[in-house]
Amino acid sequence: SQGSQARAARLPAFESAGLVPSKTSRHGLSVNLSAPECALRRIKRLKRSVWASGHLHGMANRGMRSPQCWFVTLTYVGVKDWKPDHISKAIERYRSWCSFNGHPCRYTWVAELQNRGAVHYHLLAWLPHGVRMPQWDRPQGRRAAFWPHGMTNTEKALSGVGYLMKYLSKLGELTKFPKGLRLYGIGGLCKDGRSVRRWYNLPEWAKRSFGVGELVRRKVGLVIQLTGELLEPAYRVIRGPACLRIEQVREVPDKWASGAYSAFPRATA
Repeated sequence: SQGSQARAARLPAFESAGLVPSKTSRHGLSVNLSAPECALRRIKRLKRSVWASGHLHGMANRGMRSPQCWFVTLTYVGVKDWKPDHISKAIERYRSWCSFNGHPCRYTWVAELQNRGAVHYHLLAWLPHGVRMPQWDRPQGRRAAFWPHGMTNTEKALSGVGYLMKYLSKLGELTKFPKGLRLYGIGGLCKDGRSVRRWYNLPEWAKRSFGVGELVRRKVGLVIQLTGELLEPAYRVIRGPACLRIEQVREVPDKWASGAYSAFPRATA
C-alpha cells in the first residue's frame, strides 16, 4: 500500500523490515497454562473474532441494500451425539444450496454447551431480501437435510451479531468443551474483510508496525509483503513446568495506528 511504501522510504532498510536495532531486553512475563486460564484466553479470542465478523460481513454491502440476517440454532438428539465434522458437513451442504440458487454464502457460527451437557450451534447467515432461509433439518427437494442430527430453529435476526454475543457472554473459565471442538467459524467474507480479519489475528507487536495487507503468514513466520523479508520476532518463548515465559528480545515500536481501519489501504483517485 502507499502507506507502507511511505514508511519504508522514511526508514533505513533494516528498519523497514521491522528489524529495529536494540539491546536484548531481559523483561518478560509468564503465561499460566492451567486449564481455566487457557479456557479464558480461548474465549476471549472467540468473542473478538465473532464481534468483528459482523462488521466485516457488512463491508460487502457498500452501495447495496443490506441483506436479511437469519439466526439458525442446530441441536442434537442425544447428549453424546456430537462429532467434530458435523458442523463442517452442514456448512458444506448449505454452501452447495447457496451456489445452486445463486446466493452468496456468508455466515458466522459459534458452538455452545447446553445445560444438559450437549453441544449445539448458533449460526448467523446473510441472504438477499426476499430469500427465505430453508429449514436445516428438512430435505430440500432432492438434497439431503443440512443438519440430520436433531432439531433446528430458524428466525430472522434483528440485531445480527448481537444474537451470538448474548450466548458467548455465558461462557466462562469453567466451560468444558469436548476435545477437538471448534468454537466458531466465519465464511464468505469479501476480499477486504478477509484482509482485515487476518490483521486482527496478528500478534499485537506486529500490528504496532504494519497495517492491513502488509504482512502475510507463511510456515517460516510473518513475511513483509513490500520487501519479501521475514519479520524478526519481538519475543521468544521459553517453556517451563505448567507455564510459558515470554521474553522480549528487541524493542517494540510505539503504536502508530488505532485499529485496523486506521491502517486500511485506500484507493486514490
